[in-house]
Amino acid sequence: MKYLILTLALACGMLASCGNAQDRTDMEKNETVENLKTRRSIRAYQDRMPPKEILEQIAEAGTYAPTGKGSQSPIIVAVTDKAMRDSLSRLNAAVMGTKTDPFYGAPVVMVVLADRKYPTYLYDGALVMGNLLNAAHALGLGSCWIHRAKEVFDTEEGKALLKSWGIEGDYEGIGNCILGYPAQEAPAPKARKSDYVRFVE
Repeated sequence: MKYLILTLALACGMLASCGNAQDRTDMEKNETVENLKTRRSIRAYQDRMPPKEILEQIAEAGTYAPTGKGSQSPIIVAVTDKAMRDSLSRLNAAVMGTKTDPFYGAPVVMVVLADRKYPTYLYDGALVMGNLLNAAHALGLGSCWIHRAKEVFDTEEGKALLKSWGIEGDYEGIGNCILGYPAQEAPAPKARKSDYVRFVE
């Protein structure tokens, strides 16, 4: 009898060990975590428009970013019209004092704006940008956060654009998420700094 009990105990231990090993494997191969770790900023794009269905999925992912008290303070403006995209590029370049394309040839720009009346608007908008970037990578597109949205939409021309888009209120430009098919290999990640994470236990 004692041998039977010992055998059962060993079997249970092996099953538990297998279960723990499976848990570790699942954690190591978690698709969401891998997506977050492998996303890179892309700075060269092919001259072809992604399907609208993919862009809609990316934009929808942006709407599920957490916001302070669920306020949903941001707005996403998905620009696929080339003339409008080029106007945004020109305005963005003017902030830098150049005439180069700050959007690196990407055919799509998702502008994220957020309502200043909410105390968490900057954080809300930044989280939306993060969702857009990561969703794009998960769906096979390249992306990059392009700054100077604040400066662009604080200009009279930028404010006129908001009005033409039917956006009223005190909105601040948070960022431009450029999207498209990459025309370059994803760059290798930089080594993470040794003191990036500190556990207080």
